[in-house]
Amino acid sequence: MARVAARLSANGEQSSHPVDEVLPLPKLALYGFQHVLAFYAGAVIVPILVGSALKLSPEQLVYLINADLFTCGIASIIQAWGIGRIGARLPIIQGVTFTAVSPMIAIGLGAGGGTAALLVIYGAVITAGIATFAFAWMPARVFRVVMSLFPPVVTGTVITILGIVLLPVALKDVVGGAPLVGDGGDPKQLAYAVGTMLFVLVMMRLGRPFVSSIAVLLGLVGGTLVAFALGDAKFAAVGQSDWIGVTTPFHFGAPKFEWFPILLMLIVMLITMVETTGDTYAVGEIVGKDIDSETVARALRADGAATAIGGLLNSFPYVAFAENVGLVRVTKVKSRFVVVAAGVIMIILGLLPKAAAVVAAIPPGVLGGAATVMFGMVALAGIQTLGKVDLKEEKNALIVGVALAFALFPATVPAFFEKHMSVDLASLLNSGVTLGATAAILMNLLFNGLGKGDPHAEPQAAPDAAPEVVLPAQADAPVALAVAHKADGTDGTDRTDGTDRTDKAAAGDPAGTTDGAATPAG
Repeated sequence: MARVAARLSANGEQSSHPVDEVLPLPKLALYGFQHVLAFYAGAVIVPILVGSALKLSPEQLVYLINADLFTCGIASIIQAWGIGRIGARLPIIQGVTFTAVSPMIAIGLGAGGGTAALLVIYGAVITAGIATFAFAWMPARVFRVVMSLFPPVVTGTVITILGIVLLPVALKDVVGGAPLVGDGGDPKQLAYAVGTMLFVLVMMRLGRPFVSSIAVLLGLVGGTLVAFALGDAKFAAVGQSDWIGVTTPFHFGAPKFEWFPILLMLIVMLITMVETTGDTYAVGEIVGKDIDSETVARALRADGAATAIGGLLNSFPYVAFAENVGLVRVTKVKSRFVVVAAGVIMIILGLLPKAAAVVAAIPPGVLGGAATVMFGMVALAGIQTLGKVDLKEEKNALIVGVALAFALFPATVPAFFEKHMSVDLASLLNSGVTLGATAAILMNLLFNGLGKGDPHAEPQAAPDAAPEVVLPAQADAPVALAVAHKADGTDGTDRTDGTDRTDKAAAGDPAGTTDGAATPAG
């Protein structure tokens, strides 16, 4: 039977919430490994894309991947375990953000490529990480004003966009990977993907609770074994890899600090703050943990600290990984110590290139089949959030519709950015997440203005809307930012005098932590 962690919560009191349960070691290892496999492809794709664009050698590329995994482990432990008032103490995996890929490639090419380009990138990453960390320590009143830019209609839209943008990544793996897409893909890889997906779904539908919770892991292992038996899973790279690969600070040299790369990276971190905010509320809703502004601030501090550490350890900007939000929803495993275990596994993988090579041998079709299920759940989390927004209001419907259109533009007409924009501007705008999130924020300001206090304390439904009946099957749905009364600790009833806990916080009594005691947000 799971035992409760003998740990103090952020307010100094012991917590008995399921998030703080320490599961038996075998389950921790299994669930943690499943998290690692779920995010692995997304984690390594950023260093692969950046390293390939900068024309790094294979040895340098392997080093980037190991550094990424090593730092992912540290970042995830900081976020899930918590250090003081840093870390949300929720089952949130930290990974390198996809939003930074295009800007970093543009920065690197502008610096001439190679390891010299990495030094400019790392200077921008370190600066942006420190700036994000400092932002999250702002006084509660100022922090709440900034967070009012991100009401549920914005964060729900951004989470939906994340799922939509991630799905093509999984679907490319389904047919064998991006290089094969132009040739119509590989039918055999498609068969592996469909088989893996069906296996995962059957295990989730027919398996016992424990089997259902590790269905993704079983699907990945089973699909890989089938592919190996048919000669399509190659493990030759394992024998060619070193046993030990230690990540050292400033491996490629001292970072260089240039103003335009720093500006680009600061904009990237603004977008990642929206992602992390949405993912924090989404996970909080899944695990049944009340989320307030202090929790969001702690999550953002972990983002900033992890990003700064990433720059020191030859990695890139970090964000709460939306892929694993879907996994938490699928498995219903609420313990944050599962993520701590995943962090330890990632650190080990970062130190053992051979172990990382084994995971890297999973065929793309198998990865794509499992990832399609999880990425679909990410999009669903956003849709469920938007389901709590009054979309009968034309202005809210316009915000969602136009933002989604902007998000699809880079994938639909990628050549537009190359032919009609400078390299610097194209690197900034050629991202579905960046364009979609920016459109959602600006349109919300245009139609709804700047909200007062915590945006999630204000009901999103029309005043005459009928009360919603929540069916049992919906009880644990990841509604993300939608439940206003859980965001600020109130009972959800409207106050005719306009006062609530958020207003008191703005007046000098900041909201408490997720565990219920009041502590300042900054």
